[in-house]
Amino acid sequence: MKKLCYVIALIFLYLRCEAQAGKYIQIPAGNYHLGEVSSVENPKRVVHIDSFWISEFELTNAEFEKFILATGYKTLAERYHNAMVFEPGLAEFRWLQDSTAYWRFPNGISRGGIETKMDHPVTCISYKDVLAYCTWADCRLPSFDEWEVAARAGSEGPYFDGFTKENMADYANVWHGKDHLKADYSDGYLYTSPVGKFKPNPWGLYDIFGNVFEFCTGRLERDGDRSVAHARGGSWWCSKNSCAAFNTVYIGSVHPNASFSNLGFRTVKNSHESFGSKTGMKVLYSR
Repeated sequence: MKKLCYVIALIFLYLRCEAQAGKYIQIPAGNYHLGEVSSVENPKRVVHIDSFWISEFELTNAEFEKFILATGYKTLAERYHNAMVFEPGLAEFRWLQDSTAYWRFPNGISRGGIETKMDHPVTCISYKDVLAYCTWADCRLPSFDEWEVAARAGSEGPYFDGFTKENMADYANVWHGKDHLKADYSDGYLYTSPVGKFKPNPWGLYDIFGNVFEFCTGRLERDGDRSVAHARGGSWWCSKNSCAAFNTVYIGSVHPNASFSNLGFRTVKNSHESFGSKTGMKVLYSR
């Protein structure tokens, strides 16, 4: 009986992952307010954005596995054994390098794998791994401006309409403890959560804040001549007391070869013509 229940649970998980695969939302072309007056790197401005389609969800383990099985690709964490993971008890902003961690064991082998977490966002992947996936899947990452337009969903402030620091638990998987010395399961998850578990923003994007940082394309003045990757939106590790990056202003930086257990991505396509037949498309009204 126990084995039957486990099989049923796996079937349900598979169906949920299939339902989440390939869903894109069209962001209409238009002029949008971005940035913040007090930000040097992301100043207040109006930008014009061409229409694009962005994934409703962050890319899941199930979707990334399709890429791995089709290509035999080995991520940088598998090759270099350099992934960074977290466990409660560490001081603020401290992480551990775990040679056993990679996307199938995003917190290291000792902390378990993803067998029952195929609908969670894939993590422990580097920027270079993400680019390899995008080449295979015929998609791309959002630019800084595209991500911010989609995240704000028409708002001119740092949050989309309806989101506040007081009700963020309704919209985002973030850390609610005062520090990271003790495990925080207050929202039901210590690390990542299934994509789409929390409320979406007004344009139907889930986990735009929290769960995992999302890689984007773009460069900042502080990058100089260095090779730098950037990510936005905050993660399950972020809290009001540490790394309050769950907003549309902050832009994080990481080495392109680095792999963290709180870092993932969502994808963009320029045209619905490149979608497969199973794609679920949602169209926003033009501005």
